[in-house]
Amino acid sequence: MSTKTINLTLKVWRQNGPKDKGQFETYQVNNVSTDSSFLEMMDVLNEQLINEGKEPVAFDHDCREGICGMCSMYINGRAHGPDRLIPTCQLHMRKFSDGETITVEPWRANGFPVIKDLMVDRSAFDKILQAGGFVSVNTGGVPDANAIPIPKEAADEAMDAAACIGCGACVATCKNSSAMLFVSAKVSQLALLPQGKVEAKRRALNMIAKMDELGFGNCSNTGACEIECPKGISLAHIARLNREFLTASFTA
Repeated sequence: MSTKTINLTLKVWRQNGPKDKGQFETYQVNNVSTDSSFLEMMDVLNEQLINEGKEPVAFDHDCREGICGMCSMYINGRAHGPDRLIPTCQLHMRKFSDGETITVEPWRANGFPVIKDLMVDRSAFDKILQAGGFVSVNTGGVPDANAIPIPKEAADEAMDAAACIGCGACVATCKNSSAMLFVSAKVSQLALLPQGKVEAKRRALNMIAKMDELGFGNCSNTGACEIECPKGISLAHIARLNREFLTASFTA
């Protein structure tokens, strides 16, 4: 069976660095297989640009399996594009029509300055995680730690929170560029487990303080972050983070 191909017009954001003004440039890409991923289509564009003696478009990628979170692109006004519960690397070109114009931009947030073109600096997330510290509770060897009784509901919810890949779609989607969904997921994955409860209050205070310091906005309460999150992280984690933060603030 023959593979369907489509012709596309791409409006891609080009920017040399965080201090450069930047602008959209328009490219034509033809005979794109609808079975290919969005990143594979970008590879085709870059090969075309290289053959024309032009500079390829810089964009982040690593695993291309929906794990690393590096493939962050704002596509036609939506984080990761028109599909749901997937990052850009798992978006396929069958979601687009022949002759369509696709606008591709980087995340736009103070906390994520542009490095080049579609690449942004997401090291702010690493700094927030570092501010949260680590679990210092000694649970003994692996058999001892595995023997700690944990309710299945709590374990399942902690695993759901741990599914966050730190891509930044929540920040890019929020009108205030808030990182609350990311921070709440990282707080929940530890606060729900007995090993993480000992330092839960300090962790919530430190991570929120670092988030504010790095220029992320306040939660807008619109729920856009949950809708666009490629891993479907729930807003319920933000409610838990707020409870942890308020409790910690009163007892600090």
